[in-house]
Amino acid sequence: MAGYAVTANDRAAAARDAADPGLSVVVPIYNEEDNVGPLHEALTHALQLYGRSYEIVFVDDGSSDSTRDALRELAAVDSNLRVVMFRRNYGQTAAMAAGFRAARGRTIVSMDGDLQNDPADIGRLVDKLDEGFDVVCGWRRQRQDRAFTRLLPSRIANFLISRVTGTRIHDTGCSLKAYRSWVVRSLHLYSDMHRFLAALGAGIGARITELPVRHHQRRAGMSKYGLGRVFRVLADLVGIKMLIQFAAHPIRWFTLLSIPLFLLAQLMFLLGFFKLRGSGAWEFLTDHDMAAVAAGAVAMLVAMNVFLLGFLAELQVKVSRFFRQRISTTAREAIR
Repeated sequence: MAGYAVTANDRAAAARDAADPGLSVVVPIYNEEDNVGPLHEALTHALQLYGRSYEIVFVDDGSSDSTRDALRELAAVDSNLRVVMFRRNYGQTAAMAAGFRAARGRTIVSMDGDLQNDPADIGRLVDKLDEGFDVVCGWRRQRQDRAFTRLLPSRIANFLISRVTGTRIHDTGCSLKAYRSWVVRSLHLYSDMHRFLAALGAGIGARITELPVRHHQRRAGMSKYGLGRVFRVLADLVGIKMLIQFAAHPIRWFTLLSIPLFLLAQLMFLLGFFKLRGSGAWEFLTDHDMAAVAAGAVAMLVAMNVFLLGFLAELQVKVSRFFRQRISTTAREAIR
């Protein structure tokens, strides 16, 4: 081509772009044999129109139908598609975490594999990141799901998560989100914590916003979610609250938990050793109420154990931080 010469630096830059795409789309898949083909086609079309270098990371969560065979066939003909396969079903959070580890892009987008999320919304979410945000959450303002089994539990969960974590997001359960890569690589996910990604990101200083996205009815297959997920979400919410506010100083969390038990113990001792007379005066009992005294002793022991757990957790955090800093300093000195 006249007026343009390809230099070694140009070739090196092109090789880096090919090895490390600018955008990675992570999609957990479980028993979606009828959806993976149309999903791959829709994703490819949307990402090519968007114009950035990209990769698609499908994570098969131990599918028992022919989904795995379909993924192998797609990966054989598409160099932009990478497939991670689990030997058994571990759940959506584990699949999403594996996809985040495998993703190489500077920007990472997550979405469901049931074609209810619209790949055409990916570009809008990524563009919103460029306005200075670190996480952009999709908001399914007009959800196409059943009211009792999906919409009602989701709204209850969204309300509780928003209130407890302080992250004002309307739709915490929407998997369609865009992240700067450092956010997801800084998080350790387990249980059903993919629902709390926005709150966890806010806990490490990420700037969070949301954007309305389209939501379609499921075309094929069956939903993997039900009312039973509400109880798991409630259990995880307690752990999330602790991680967000007390991860650096766990002794504060355990002290707060032990205070009600300590006060309860004092009340039981008071009732065991004293009796309130009609005149309003307290009289010491020579014949103690041993049931109340025993309850007070048990409450006191539990309070002390909870506090000691916090002390040990605080010690572990401080010691591990000390040794990480020491190892890092030793490594830097060795490099010199």
